[in-house]
Amino acid sequence: MADFAKETGNVYESVSIISKRANQISVKIKEELNSKLAEFATTVDNLEEVFENREQIEISKYYERLPKATNLAIEEFLEGKIFYRMPEEESAE
Repeated sequence: MADFAKETGNVYESVSIISKRANQISVKIKEELNSKLAEFATTVDNLEEVFENREQIEISKYYERLPKATNLAIEEFLEGKIFYRMPEEESAE
């Protein structure tokens, strides 16, 4: 917890920053997955096609094995790779 508070001086602000970054990562990964799976979209549900589409299954498995967005965001935060700003502090200056 002390590592989280080091950067911002407040654990809750750090958690808020991490959660916003995790949401960004999650949306990016979801869009990427959906675009790759859209190539396989068909209008007809055919049982044979479900079993034959191994490439689609492999893509899905790859994305399932990726680290969770929260873990990626925590790593980025602790490594100082996340840029953030506090609008209330900027307006006071």
